[in-house]
Parts: sequence; C-alpha cells; structure tokens
Amino acid sequence: MSDKDDSRVPPSFSDDPVLLPAPEPLVPAEPLPLNTFAETRASGPLLQPDPDSPAAAAEPSWRRLLAAHPEEGRTLPLLTDTTIGSLGDEPMGGALREEPGTERPAPETVPEPAQPLVPRQQPSVASRVGEELFAWLKTLASAAVYATLIVTFGFQVARVEGQSMAPTLADQDRLIVNKLAYRIGTPQVGDIVMLYYPLNPDKSFVKRVIAEEGDQIRIVDGRVYRNDVLIPDDYVPTEFRSHDDYGPQVVPQGYYFVMGDHRNNSSDSRHWGFVPKKYIIGKVQLRWWPIPHALVF
Repeated sequence: MSDKDDSRVPPSFSDDPVLLPAPEPLVPAEPLPLNTFAETRASGPLLQPDPDSPAAAAEPSWRRLLAAHPEEGRTLPLLTDTTIGSLGDEPMGGALREEPGTERPAPETVPEPAQPLVPRQQPSVASRVGEELFAWLKTLASAAVYATLIVTFGFQVARVEGQSMAPTLADQDRLIVNKLAYRIGTPQVGDIVMLYYPLNPDKSFVKRVIAEEGDQIRIVDGRVYRNDVLIPDDYVPTEFRSHDDYGPQVVPQGYYFVMGDHRNNSSDSRHWGFVPKKYIIGKVQLRWWPIPHALVF
C-alpha cells in the first residue's frame, strides 16, 4: 500500500468484527394514553432503567414501562383529554379507540304516542241529495247568465219564416246572427241583416241592405240604381224579379234602405220606408240548418 493511498485504515481501529448486544424484542401494545405515566407514578415507583444498558438509549421509555408492567398498563383507566387525543394509529382530535369485539349499545328511542283515530262521519243521504241539487242549480244559473250575455251582446239564433229572401234563404232555415258586428262597426251594402219591423218593432225581418245613409236610390222596371249606378243582382232569379218603379230617394242620416231577394214577394223599404240603424239587430253570419245547406255569409 503506497503512502499516497487515502483508503488505508487508521492504525487506531481494529480489523476484528465488533459484537453488538441483541436488542430486546418490542412488545406489541395498544396506544397508551398520555396520563399513563402520571397514574403509574401515583400507584408506585417506576422501574428505573439502567443508564449503562444499550437498550436504554435505543428504546423509548413508554415501551420499557409496558414491558415491565404489562397487566397494569392494560387496566389503567382512560383519562384522555378529548381535546388533545391519544397516541396510536388514530388521528388526533379526541376519538377514542374501541376494544375489538365490543358493541356499543344502541340509543334508546322513546316511541311517540299514537294519535287517536277519529271515525270519519259519513254524510247522510239527505245531505248528499241537497249538495247535488245545489250544484245543479248553480250550474243552471251560470248557464242562464252566460246565455243571456251571449244573446244580448254576442250572438242570437233566428228562424226564417216566409219566402221573402228566397232563393238565398228558405222558409224555416236556422240562422246565427252576429249582434256584436254592428256594435263595433256599421252595416255595409250587401249585408244580410236581421231587423225590427219599423211599423211594429215586436216583429223582426231578415232583409238585404241596398243603400246606406246619404245614398240616392232609384228603381226602374225592377232594376235598382244606387247613386245612378246599377246594382249587380245576380242572386235574384228572373222569375223573382219585379217590374215596379221607385224614387229617386235619398237615404236620410242614420237610416238604411233594405229589400228582400224575392223582389215580387217581399215587404221591404219600398212599402214601409227606411230603417233606422238602431232597429238593425245584427248581421246574419251563418245558416246552420239544414246541415246539407249550411253556409257562411
């Protein structure tokens, strides 16, 4: 070995192997509470370890204590402060470890007092009949109110009597009259209207509006001129035409001139004059009977 070799062993160390004392076996034990030493010290003197022993420096004091007093350490009461915790594998926070195989008793539950059953009173037959009768009367009253409102302000069912509007309308045809149309608007030339008979308002007629207020009306040989313009009347068959003369006349303000489509078999403004607007009930909107001849006007 050269003088410059740094790996040489200093002469003060021996090459012989050194025999170390075998460590004492560790005694498995459960976690020891922090106050175990205080309880043990109060019950008796602790065994003082040999300071010269190699195991004294290698092993913690609590392990030696458990090895010296195995039974006493297991029976010590648990005075653990739950605000600090305990030693062992459990996390800090005050949770105590339970012995394996021990069962915690279930908390006692106090049963709630049973509610007394109140027998349901069955209504009598007279009471049920009275309720049903009252419900029917209320339904009929509501229907009557709705029907009154509809007939007064909305629509009305009418029936044709006679042939004055043939062939457009026949005897016994059923009609729906729109009364709301002339509450928000005015009759127009060509409308089929339902009106009160000016000479007897208790009666009602169905006629066609020929001229409105301010118009000049004239009839020559059954041909009707409005403001000197011939009114097209293709809806009047030849056999239904008349051959009379009328006018000329100017329709006053607030009045209308009406005629039936059956010109030679109609009582209209040619005979009893103009019709005031307030006597016009509404516009004939629909013929719903007979169903095969249903028509919207």
